[in-house]
Amino acid sequence: MARFVEAIDLPLAPAAAFDLLADFARLPEWDPGAVEARRLDAGPLRAGSRFEVLYEFLGRRLPLVYEIRRYERPHRVVLRGGNESVRSTDEIHFAPRDGGTRVTYEARLELGGLAALADPLLQLVFPSIGRAAVRGLRARAAAIAEAARHAA
Repeated sequence: MARFVEAIDLPLAPAAAFDLLADFARLPEWDPGAVEARRLDAGPLRAGSRFEVLYEFLGRRLPLVYEIRRYERPHRVVLRGGNESVRSTDEIHFAPRDGGTRVTYEARLELGGLAALADPLLQLVFPSIGRAAVRGLRARAAAIAEAARHAA
């Protein structure tokens, strides 16, 4: 199993940061590995909301279906996803911080079946994938905050 944990300070209020991160249909806005994403149900986000995300990973396209397991706006969201060879759990916590929000993002990725043979490689590359997503998240949050300042 590969694991990535990062504390990220964003210039957004907790509710705005939560709304950006909890809606996995928005992943391509900030995660460079997510090439497509869409919501599979309708209505307000809640526990049980589902998403299909297409990732570009190690030169392959990898479709994963995620479901929100815990939805505690604006404090915590937990999503579980996967397919026949991969299981992913993303647990995200939000806390007010001077001028914004401290986001603690933990991602765990587990390979199953024959794919488990690639687990040592996954453990090597997963941190760099996570760091790229963090860079994208910081840039997207800064753009949202800047747009809000200009709109005010």
